[in-house]
Amino acid sequence: MKLLDEVFPMQTNISSIFYKAQKVAKRLESELGEEQHMYIEGCPRDWEKLPKPDIPLTIGIDGGYIHAREGNNRKAGWFEAIVGKSLQDDRGTKRFGFVVNYDTKPKRRLYEMLKKQGMQINQEMTFLSDGGDVVRELQMYLSPYSEHILDWFHITMRITVMKQVAKGLSLEDVGLKLNVGDELDRIKWCLWSGNVFKALKKLDFLRFDLETFYEKKKSKEYKLWKMIEEFYGYIEANEAYIPDYGARYAYGESISTAFVESTVNEVISKRMVKKQQMRWSKEGAHLMIQLRCVIHIPSYHWNIRLTLD
Repeated sequence: MKLLDEVFPMQTNISSIFYKAQKVAKRLESELGEEQHMYIEGCPRDWEKLPKPDIPLTIGIDGGYIHAREGNNRKAGWFEAIVGKSLQDDRGTKRFGFVVNYDTKPKRRLYEMLKKQGMQINQEMTFLSDGGDVVRELQMYLSPYSEHILDWFHITMRITVMKQVAKGLSLEDVGLKLNVGDELDRIKWCLWSGNVFKALKKLDFLRFDLETFYEKKKSKEYKLWKMIEEFYGYIEANEAYIPDYGARYAYGESISTAFVESTVNEVISKRMVKKQQMRWSKEGAHLMIQLRCVIHIPSYHWNIRLTLD
């Protein structure tokens, strides 16, 4: 507010800024087409006749949680927002975002972002995500030439947490000659090389050995067993999306959504979940996310001026 008062020869007020920002965001929403389950059109014969596509697109999808507002309720909890970013060496980046369980056109939103990036139906693209149901469904049926990869960062993060829990546990007291940390390292390197079968086999043995703590629900040992049980299910559910990360890394291909982290910070963190945090309604947060996604696109600045007329 102080900056606006200094720059412009007019007085500004919070309600006016709120009204204008909301008006622009709603205008952007109204320009979005109808949602579809599938955006793939034509057949392989038609795709082969198309011009040679540009270099492959890389799309990373991640999420975060925003402090909810429900009247004067100070314990309203949190709700989830999804943010994505597409990369292409010669065309810069594009962003999109939405609030889960509020937005009714999430797949259309992603599709339109890819179209603005210059996507062709016969273009190769790589999607990286944490493997959750929401983001997995979001990226399906957008392109016949897409590959879907489980984000390596989320795998290593889970293993790191399990190793921290395993520290200090003495399993020899119950007759288990087992170093959980070493076993988790072996599992990690199996996954790094794309050997999911071997990783699941080792995880299965590990959870079987620790099942003796099933009845001790308040113990650290039980917590560790529970985490390994959940990790087994996580890897099993995403088995088809785990490549040879080592080979991809060697060829300079993306294996992580780390490049999306800055976008998460730009779009949903400031004044939402970090310092200066505010409480948001789902509608308010969703509209603000739309504005933050487009202010990084120079071609949108003139359009925004037009919407205020």
